[in-house]
Order: sequence, then C-alpha cells, then structure tokens
Amino acid sequence: MLSLVSDELRKKIINKTAKVSVIGLGYVGLPLAIEIGKAGFSVVGIDMDKEKTDKINSKNSYIPDVAREELSKLVSKKKLVATRDYKILTEVDITSICVPTPLRKTREPDISYIIAAATEVSKYLHQGQLIILESTTFPGTTSDIILPDLEKKDLKVGKDFFLCFSPERVDPGNRKYTIGNTPKVIGGITPECTEIAKIFYEQIVEKVISVASTQEAEMSKLLENVFRSVNIALANELALMCDRLGIDIWNVIEAAATKPFGFMPFYPGPGLGGHCIPVDPIYLSWKAKNHNFFSKFIEFAEEVNKNMPHYVVRKVTDALNTCKKCVNGSKILILGVAYKENVGDIRGSPALDIVKMLFRRGAKIVFNDPHVREVKLGANKVRSVPLKEDLLSQADCVVITTAHSSYDYEWIVENANLVVDTRNATKNLPNKDKIVKI
Repeated sequence: MLSLVSDELRKKIINKTAKVSVIGLGYVGLPLAIEIGKAGFSVVGIDMDKEKTDKINSKNSYIPDVAREELSKLVSKKKLVATRDYKILTEVDITSICVPTPLRKTREPDISYIIAAATEVSKYLHQGQLIILESTTFPGTTSDIILPDLEKKDLKVGKDFFLCFSPERVDPGNRKYTIGNTPKVIGGITPECTEIAKIFYEQIVEKVISVASTQEAEMSKLLENVFRSVNIALANELALMCDRLGIDIWNVIEAAATKPFGFMPFYPGPGLGGHCIPVDPIYLSWKAKNHNFFSKFIEFAEEVNKNMPHYVVRKVTDALNTCKKCVNGSKILILGVAYKENVGDIRGSPALDIVKMLFRRGAKIVFNDPHVREVKLGANKVRSVPLKEDLLSQADCVVITTAHSSYDYEWIVENANLVVDTRNATKNLPNKDKIVKI
C-alpha cells in the first residue's frame, strides 16, 4: 500500500505533471531523457559539459541514436532543457543518475562520478522525490554508498523519499531494441521504492520487471555483461585453437548454430570495445575479491579478450611476411575504428590498440571509417581518409577491424593486395588467396 507521500508522487506520474531530471547526458542519459520527454514528462538534463548542454538547448544532437528532429521537437515544446546548475533539483520530483563508471589506471572501479552526483542530489533532496541510479556498478553501491548520503537530511527512505537501481540497457546502433521496447529491471531499497519506480517506468517502456532489492538489480546488469564477456572469450580462444589446427572457426560456429536448442552463437573478433563488456565484469570481480572470492572465469575471459589485438597484429605480420614484406615501412589501411559496426563510438575500441601496435612497429597507418571523422593517437589527431580504389591498391595490407554495413567488401577485396579480416566480413567472396581471417 502506498503512503500519502508516494501516493501524491504516483498521481503526478500518472498525470505526467512530475518533473524529471537526468544527470549525465551521454550515450545512456540523453536517449533516456528523450524517451521520458516523448512519454509526456518535462525533463531537465544536467551535465557539467557546456558543449553538451549548449548543443541540446540549440536543438542539436551529438548522439547517433538520438534523432535531431526528436530532440528539436522536445526542446521547442519546452519538454527538454539542459543545464549545468544542480539547483534545478529543488523543483524536480524524479531524478535518474546516468553518469560514467570507468576503471582507474589500477583496473579498479571508479565510482567518483556516482558519488559526485549523489552529493549534489543530497544537497537538494526534498520530500516526495524518487532517485534512480542507472549507472552500471557493483552490488551494494545504491544501498551502502548512495543511501547513507541521502539520509543525512533526516528524510527516511521509503517514507519521505524513494531510492532504486535500474540498470541501463542501451545498445548503440541497435534499431530493433530501443529504450521503449527493452524490458526494464527495477529494484528498490524498500518495496514502496520499487513500486513507485515501477509506476514511473511503466509510462515509458513496454515492460517492467521488479526484483527484490537494489543489489539484485545491480547484479543482474553485471551478469548480462559477464555472460557476454565469457562467451566471447570462449569464441576467441577457440579461434586461436582452430588457427593452430587449420580449421575455419567461422564455419564451425555457423554449423553449431544450426542446432535449434542448447546453443547460442558468439563470435571471435579483434578484441572487446565499448564501455560495458570490457569494464563491467571487472566491477564484479573487484567486489568479489573484497569478500575473498576470486572469479576465475571473469579474470580469464578478460585475459583472453585483452590479448586479441596482439593476435591480430601477429596475423598482419605473418600475412605480410608471406608477401615478402615486413610491417616496418608497410602501408596499412585500417577499415573501421569504431568498436562495433554502424556506430561512431570509439570507446575502448580494439582497432585503436591495433593501430598503436602497428605504428610502433614502423607501419604507415591510414584509416577509413564512415562514422568516425578523426581519432587521437597520442598527441596527434588522425583523420579518416576517403575510401577510393587507389587507396586500396596502394596499401600493402587492408585490415577489416569493424564490419560496417556500408562497405562494399567485394569491391574492397577486388582492389586490395592483401586483406586481414577480423570480422568474417569477406565471407563467401572470391579472391580467397588475398584474404586472411582470424
């Protein structure tokens, strides 16, 4: 049964008069703010990056998954505004925290952005407010770190304010599954916290799943990405094994995937990229170590996946050697520096590691990516070059590191001298003598 405070907030949610804030306007926060605005709520986005807030207020999107037309419409209707001033929280009923959770140089979790956001929320916390953490983190963050800071104002969770964790499930570039049709997991500090947050998310997404606690919700997100990390590592290790045995791993996976039960295909590649899979499992293994539990699967998967760029460089080296060329002095064209196909996101991209290693070995590197204009390599900025026939023919080796769908792979192979394919993008193409696959 809802209390008087939560009943009032519930009415605001149902009537769409509740004012919502989203802290952190990156790949998670801005798409979420757009969906909340489209659902009929007034949204204020908070971010310390002036460039981001200025772009939003001038109706310009900087996230590929956010259409400029949608953003412009919400800004024009005053359903979305961006600011760097946390004082706006005094007017807000619901706050979603979507800040980054990177790793420190020591490979330990860095939740400083969460702590900073929670500190600001605490300053302006008032009765009847719902706070939701969406940033991926280790189990216990919401209950053990955020809650004590919020209760300093003598407001009681579950009675005066409400605190939940709901993991983001954003997949950049995915046109089939968006925020609206992807089920939302929610876990609250108290059952009343869970219930009020469930009512809120039901206005935005098609399906909401409640779990028993914030810890279960936090753990569910980590399980999703540990599952992917471990299985990708298995595919990568089998690729290394099949290379030794002279077996085509891609054909093996394709054959195994014909089984209609008990098998889910995962594929090898040049390494992991993005923010989630390379980072999130380490959050869990770090937490486990604090409880004297050592997660061997997670740590071994990380080791296998981190070594894949080195394997790709070795394949490039061996492929050039068969042409009586060495890496030093060779012109190498990298196709795709984004971490996955059809997006411009270069966070943690293995292609950048491959470029750096080849560059250190004396290679002359150029790259093309239809979604990325330039990348920073050390102190230098390198721009994407137009993909033309002479660029392909003049390269000693073309390395496909990201399988963008806009590439004409048959034309690429036809005009290239040598192709190292890390994504099986050249499947079923002629000129097999030119192609080396991992």
